[in-house]
Amino acid sequence: MIFLIIIVIMMFLDAYTFKGIKILLKRTSSPGIKRAIYITFWSVTAFMLLLVMGGYFLRSSTRNAAVFTWYYYLFGVFLVLYIPKILFVIFHLTEDIIAGITWIIKKLYISKPVVEGAVPITRTIFLSRIGIILAALPFFGFIWGMVKGRFNFRIETQKLTFPNLPKSFDGLKIVQISDIHIGGFKGFQTRVEEAIDMVNAQQPDIIFFTGDLVNNFSEELDGWIPILSRMQAKIGKYSILGNHDYGNYYHWNSETEKAENFRKIIEAHSKIGFQLLNNQSVILSKNDEQLAIIGVENWGHPPFPQYADFKKASVNTENIPFKILLSHDPDHWDAKIQGKTDVDLTLAGHTHGMQFGFRFAGKEIWSPAQYKYKRWAGLYQEGKQSLYVNRGFGYIGYPGRVGMPPEITVLELSNKT
Repeated sequence: MIFLIIIVIMMFLDAYTFKGIKILLKRTSSPGIKRAIYITFWSVTAFMLLLVMGGYFLRSSTRNAAVFTWYYYLFGVFLVLYIPKILFVIFHLTEDIIAGITWIIKKLYISKPVVEGAVPITRTIFLSRIGIILAALPFFGFIWGMVKGRFNFRIETQKLTFPNLPKSFDGLKIVQISDIHIGGFKGFQTRVEEAIDMVNAQQPDIIFFTGDLVNNFSEELDGWIPILSRMQAKIGKYSILGNHDYGNYYHWNSETEKAENFRKIIEAHSKIGFQLLNNQSVILSKNDEQLAIIGVENWGHPPFPQYADFKKASVNTENIPFKILLSHDPDHWDAKIQGKTDVDLTLAGHTHGMQFGFRFAGKEIWSPAQYKYKRWAGLYQEGKQSLYVNRGFGYIGYPGRVGMPPEITVLELSNKT
């Protein structure tokens, strides 16, 4: 039913966009130009419709990671073509509504005087031109996001003060990465290597990876282990699982096949040098002072399972003066951590900042992520507890980023106020 609704919406947008194009070309004197534009428009539309239908009917026919990568490119092309059409259509709907109201109340349209020799521009043509200009913005924006934006890695630095941080860990430098979704980087090894060089250039004491190593399949990691294992930290590297790591977004032939895929993904964490914390904790000691790192499995929203077990993960950390929690989904912080535990700092990911947004003076001022997640990017503090939400290293669905660059987070901890 959802698929059919999407097809109907596509056809409506195509028909209404074509109506607007005909209006824009009304004064074009060359029939050949008109014919070429019309043929091009409907050829692209028909091709896109066939791709969407083919993708739908073949979506569960293979577990080839490359096929799913092409699905993401298909989705990217869909956004490039249809988001501008939505904006373009809005102007024509506006004109039709105005015309309808005008007709209902029988209000006369009085034209302004026209300079002799000039050709008047009607309101319909004016709105069509404005619509095509505004539609061009997302068209080129989404293309830029696919070509450049997804590789525009950015360092985000935060200095955090915690009075109860043990003196021996004063100045601790943490690098956090999240949501690698490595299958999306097939063919772009050099770009990932450049990002890893950025990580190592920070000379971190600890590297935390907060989940979603893959999109779906363990095969996505083929050839990537040597590259990802280049990340270096003085003290250690720790990781957790994300919602995509469990294989719950694919229809498996059997539970055995799914379990084997999951086992290989878990093994990959150790192969790239990360200690995976599945509802587990580690205690770091320095000069007889201690700090706890707690990692929980994914805390999903229904219908997906909630694997996170903070009580189990935090066993034997009760008397540790400072605690850092790794939890993939930031909603877990509000539901189970903030005000309910003594965790000082929680690191999460998951949202990607929806891979789209607008920034001003170094801060996001808008993203569609804010309508789905209460905490979706950057630092949040409530009382003595802090949450940092990483905007993600990779991408899912739309193979690009617009105004929401992939992030490498650098956190510097201090006990000095």
